[in-house]
Amino acid sequence: MMKKEQRSPRALTTKTALARIYRLDAEIAAGRYPNSDYLAQACEVSISTISRDLDFMRYQLDAPIEYDALRRGFYYSEKTFRLPAGFTGADELLALGMAKNILTMYQDTPIYEAANNLLNCIIAPLSAGGDAQWYENRIVVPRLPPSPIAPGIWDPITASIKENRVLTFEYLGTYDEDYQLRRVRPYQLLFDNGLWYLYGYAEERKGTRIFSLARMQKVTLTTDRFTLPANYDYRASSSGSYFGVFMGQETYTFKVAFYDYSMAWVRDRTWAEDQEISETGEGLIITFTSSQFEKVYEWVLSRGSTAQPLEPELLVQLWEENIEEMQKMVNSR
Repeated sequence: MMKKEQRSPRALTTKTALARIYRLDAEIAAGRYPNSDYLAQACEVSISTISRDLDFMRYQLDAPIEYDALRRGFYYSEKTFRLPAGFTGADELLALGMAKNILTMYQDTPIYEAANNLLNCIIAPLSAGGDAQWYENRIVVPRLPPSPIAPGIWDPITASIKENRVLTFEYLGTYDEDYQLRRVRPYQLLFDNGLWYLYGYAEERKGTRIFSLARMQKVTLTTDRFTLPANYDYRASSSGSYFGVFMGQETYTFKVAFYDYSMAWVRDRTWAEDQEISETGEGLIITFTSSQFEKVYEWVLSRGSTAQPLEPELLVQLWEENIEEMQKMVNSR
């Protein structure tokens, strides 16, 4: 008879279950006597999943978990018990730490506090080793210019997405002089370069639009519901290019020449799924298709004299007009 392969406790858990088990450890060790219902809601899983996790902690990790009938909750019979940091591998530790640092990008949004508290609960038992948080000052996510979002805007938007309910709000468009009333069927929240956007169907415009949360006010969650269409996903409409939150109605073929220090900058990233880069005697030329015309225009302008658009003609024309306007500003000094 073949002998069963012995696996380590860590091999028996998925990465998702690992984070959940540390959450259970933190809840029980806090002395609040959590029950299965509470733990299931906190971890957003079923009670049967929590039962399996508790059994795993008892019989595989030797956690002294007991049930107090009077308080109707679980506790550690050994008050100082915590799951050992050794149960988590270096890759998971690093991933959790980096996730916590990356979370700083969302510091000015209402999700930050809840998500940060959750990660702290998971990481807390791992810090006992002394060197578990070496990454905090060595792996850094520089902060972007903040755009705080008030709960009065955030909460109805997230509720509308979850429940497929129509939103109304006043919005200040890029070229508007005053706020205009909008009625929108929200599809997705998008995050780009430090800013949050709402992508959805604008009933007045009879088409999908993107709205900056920073330019909204008086957001109201209506009782009207809508059916989410099959093709609602923003990612299916971005035409395979990666220039942030923006899309147009038409797809263009772009050809842009780059010189000097911008050559390495272009090579460092993938800008579109179908991009092709060819070297020239003086620089390089990148060719790709995209429906994100305005973003590509900004991209070219951001490189100053080290970028020159070659196609399409509309991009070349706008670029030349921009140069002429800047030259007028220089001459007027």
